[in-house]
Amino acid sequence: MNVTIYSDGSSRGNPGPGGFGTVLHYVTPKGELVKLELSQGYVETTNNRMELMGVISGLEALNRPCDVKVVSDSQYVIKAFNEHWIDSWVKSNWKRKSGPVLNSDLWKRLLKAMEPHKVSFEWIKGHAGHPENVRCDELATKAADEEPSKLLIDEGYVSD
Repeated sequence: MNVTIYSDGSSRGNPGPGGFGTVLHYVTPKGELVKLELSQGYVETTNNRMELMGVISGLEALNRPCDVKVVSDSQYVIKAFNEHWIDSWVKSNWKRKSGPVLNSDLWKRLLKAMEPHKVSFEWIKGHAGHPENVRCDELATKAADEEPSKLLIDEGYVSD
């Protein structure tokens, strides 16, 4: 099955309250287009962590191996794969010359979520009117703005 995952992340203050928004598109065997929307907010996190969580949530929602196209306005996520940063990080045991790779907990989770799938990554310009990117941004910012009792703790987030 072919699936397109659109995702976006948001953080108020970076770090601050944050959220992700994800929209999955796929066509059923009967030819019906299905759209699934996912979002969640967190008490304190960063924009990059939410960008990663958007992709992770979409991949983890899939219950069988798929051909997946991830579409995001996050250069951080897209370049990690398209420019093979991730390969260097894995090879160096999650270390860079300047220190440990940031958000390695989520990068590892993302790699695990990708395992059963064939995944490609495509960058789109953010805030440029792409309908699904706009929707993901709406979902992410709404999640970040939820009342604190509805926000989760980002267990992997470590403040400076």
